[in-house]
Amino acid sequence: MTLAELKIGQSAKILAVNGEGALRRRLLDMGLTPRTEVMVRKVAPMGDPIEVHLRGYELTLRVQDAQEIEVERVEMA
Repeated sequence: MTLAELKIGQSAKILAVNGEGALRRRLLDMGLTPRTEVMVRKVAPMGDPIEVHLRGYELTLRVQDAQEIEVERVEMA
């Protein structure tokens, strides 16, 4: 499953960041690293972009970029 497939309020743990070159480096630099927990906070009215909460801050991503991030659903306590 990818980050782009999560619904508002769902949480997941990042398994892998795919992509190549500058895109992959940019995603990793923004804190989207394996084993990091993320939660989808908002989705724009037309479905793109999405806002996720991770590491204590909110990050807005294009759906195309979120599709490069493999995740595993987790239930937040």
